[in-house]
Amino acid sequence: QVQLVESGGGLVQSGGSLRLSCAGSGRTFRTYAMAWFRQAPGKEREFVAAITGSSGNTYYRDSVKGRFTISRDNAKNSVYLQMVSLKPEDTAVYYCAARQSVPTIVAATYNYWGQGTQVTVSS
Repeated sequence: QVQLVESGGGLVQSGGSLRLSCAGSGRTFRTYAMAWFRQAPGKEREFVAAITGSSGNTYYRDSVKGRFTISRDNAKNSVYLQMVSLKPEDTAVYYCAARQSVPTIVAATYNYWGQGTQVTVSS
């Protein structure tokens, strides 16, 4: 069982930066693939980035490549999403998710979710 709590969202101007954090519980945190998803009003939840448990391999949706960086610190049971050059279209509620085995881009395959943190980018 993993509990996840996100933080770090907020309001930022276009071109600005934010760093999201996700704190997890459990002694086996390092065995979980972690991901960030986001959901804008009226839209489906979409994959943003993912990272494997121990090797730290990362994956991104095309629209955030070069702007977002996912990382993790297994000693702190935490995963991060550094976001730079933010755009208004990045506005959404951002969710942290966990699953055992390899990461996927499909939200339904993740077993554990945080409550979400709002990111709003003004133009």
